[in-house]
Amino acid sequence: MSTLDGTSVIFDLDGTLVDSEPNYFEAARRTLAGQGVDGFTWADHETYVGISTQETVALWKERYGLTAPLEALLAETNRSYLELARASTRVYPEMRAFVHLLAAAGVPMAVASGSSREAIEAILSGTGLASQLTTVVSADEVAHGKPSPDVFLEAARRLGADPADCVVLEDAVPGAAAAHAAGMRCLAVPYLPDQADDPAFSRAELLVRGGQDEFTARAAYDWLAGGAARP
Repeated sequence: MSTLDGTSVIFDLDGTLVDSEPNYFEAARRTLAGQGVDGFTWADHETYVGISTQETVALWKERYGLTAPLEALLAETNRSYLELARASTRVYPEMRAFVHLLAAAGVPMAVASGSSREAIEAILSGTGLASQLTTVVSADEVAHGKPSPDVFLEAARRLGADPADCVVLEDAVPGAAAAHAAGMRCLAVPYLPDQADDPAFSRAELLVRGGQDEFTARAAYDWLAGGAARP
């Protein structure tokens, strides 16, 4: 039985649990270069942080006038990403510690991500988190990706939890907006700290303005349990 009064915790994956954005950037750069689009920059990539890979690829087609089918571009991007992710994906140490604290307390947990299910499972397996995060939802499995609430609501359904009893950990504006739309509390840890003043983050029940550099597992756990500490 959880000591946290029936609370369930839903983690975003990319940029929240793991520092996967560098791998997504490189996969995007490779795919676009293969379509004759050179000079894709990190600043370009940042505009897609927080939305699903499928929606990202659809936006590329529009922005760059790509003629290749969306399905082919998506498959190539996912193939490159999986190759990179399996080679090296770093878990944020304090997030790993937070997962361990929650698991020890019996708190139900899920991962809800815009990545493909194959990518999510590969990362969780490769980082040793799969045994503690067994409930997984990909945006590919629901009608709409973030900022729509679908992926979080499906995670709550699979956990058997009331959305009002769920706390979402998110690093991106679309995810924070999705948590709010789902009627869930949000602990926001911005991947891009300069986005901390975005209205979506301002609605979060707890905002760690400095991102991962300021987040600590113990303070987050104490906040969740009703203590006075703040991450």
